[in-house]
Amino acid sequence: MKIAMIGLGKMGANMTTRLINNNHQVVVYDLNQESIKKAEAGGAIAAYSLQELVDKLAVPRVVWVMVPSGKPTEITINKLANLLSPNDTIIDGGNSYYKDTVRRGQELAEKDINYLDVGTSGGVWGLKEGYSMMIGGKTEAVEQLAPIFKSLAPAADKGWGHVGPSGSGHFVKMVHNGIEYGMMQAYAEGFDLMHKKEEFGLDMYKIANIWQDGSVVRSWLLDLTANALSENPEFDGIASWVPDSGEGRWTVMEAIETATPMPVISMALQSRFSSRDENAYSFKLLSALRNQFGGHAIKKD
Repeated sequence: MKIAMIGLGKMGANMTTRLINNNHQVVVYDLNQESIKKAEAGGAIAAYSLQELVDKLAVPRVVWVMVPSGKPTEITINKLANLLSPNDTIIDGGNSYYKDTVRRGQELAEKDINYLDVGTSGGVWGLKEGYSMMIGGKTEAVEQLAPIFKSLAPAADKGWGHVGPSGSGHFVKMVHNGIEYGMMQAYAEGFDLMHKKEEFGLDMYKIANIWQDGSVVRSWLLDLTANALSENPEFDGIASWVPDSGEGRWTVMEAIETATPMPVISMALQSRFSSRDENAYSFKLLSALRNQFGGHAIKKD
């Protein structure tokens, strides 16, 4: 199957490679021409404009958009809407706000263009491990593109699925990331407490390794915690400044709108705000964890 990928950041580039490795033809476009050339060297088909990208696809066309949420996504999808034809499909694999997704789905439906919102988790490890994909949109479009999702997923029958209509994929991914906030915060606080118990001389990396097998708190985030501790156990040079990229805020906003009690995720978000005024081990661990799973930049001390 032939597909286009717009946006060759870390995740878009890795997804392109995984698709190519699974025998898909991928036409790529990015504002950075060096990224296009690098992808072309890896087997992708280069396009240096959106028009060229569309021209290189067979009808019905499939275009996967992996650009930053908000204005970049809005601009890209609006431009594509004027270049594509009825029965073509746009996939938004970024972390768009689900209410924007619902609106875009309605606008594209008026042009008979399919729109799938694919909440995608896996970060920089997705190339090796596969991606978890939560898909919103029309059932027919999801079924048509199943070979693509199967190639990107950890296994053909694992890690992906159609969760509901337009907007639902991004909604589920929003909640996923909210849960992630809470889990990360719990690990950070626990390791912070152990780190402060200086009379025991506890080895944080060794404890993380012990917990990785058999423990009820074992998880991939714990594995990444162990990675971060092995690389820099005291997180030297890392500022205790933890950004929030939007999904946690949106989750808490939704909780308020629906009167859903959500104390853990709400406090995890508030803690990230607090990190910008403090210098704690727990916040350094949170910053290191974000770098481990998503390749997010670390603010230096």
